[in-house]
Amino acid sequence: MGLISRFTTFIKTVFSSALDKAEDPGMTLDYSYQKQLEQLQNLRRAIADVVTNEKRLELQQAQVQTQMAKYDDQARQALAANREDLARMALERKQNLQAQLTGFQQQIEQLKAQQEKFVVMEQRLSSRVEAFRTQKEMVKAQYGAAQAQVKIQEAATGLSEEMTDVNMAVQRAQDKVLSMQARAQAMDQLIEQGTFQEVGQIGPGGGDYIDRQLAQISNQSSVDAQLEAMKQQMQLGPGTQQQQGQKQLPSGQ
Repeated sequence: MGLISRFTTFIKTVFSSALDKAEDPGMTLDYSYQKQLEQLQNLRRAIADVVTNEKRLELQQAQVQTQMAKYDDQARQALAANREDLARMALERKQNLQAQLTGFQQQIEQLKAQQEKFVVMEQRLSSRVEAFRTQKEMVKAQYGAAQAQVKIQEAATGLSEEMTDVNMAVQRAQDKVLSMQARAQAMDQLIEQGTFQEVGQIGPGGGDYIDRQLAQISNQSSVDAQLEAMKQQMQLGPGTQQQQGQKQLPSGQ
């Protein structure tokens, strides 16, 4: 196969595929039905033409028969008048018309046979067209129902895909919430254990949990010692405090 032949085949394939996608079965069936109706109408017109020609021939045949009857009367009148020559002439003309009458009869019989044939064809075609019309409407209804079902399924599919995306987004949000909650709980636990330095704690008071606990114990001991000293001073009184102060002065003074 040559390049041009392959290209032509490809174009036909693409064009046929495009037509198949764009084709509406309902429109195709309606078009076919209209064509069949046109054929039926043409056949009926042909039958009408045959009948018209048949009636025309019958009228001409009647005229010939009338003329033949006239010649027959003329022949009788001529014989009655002892004019055999005129009678012979009238009969000769009658004989000539007889040939025309026979031709008319043959043509009429042919038209009648053709008419009967066309009538049978018209009846068959009419039945076929009516059956096609019924089938066409049924196919159109089925196609419409199938098309509606496809649209519903497409809409349901799109809704399902959208709900899937929504569910995935909700799941991601829930995962983030759980992750943040777990992180917050972990940080609270680490802060309680002293792993992290509390916010705002600067200077000597800083350090980890153990340092703060030891500093707190040291501070508490210092406070207790100062409190005990103050109690003793208050029990000794002011004079005792002055004597104790003088004993503490050097001997040279």
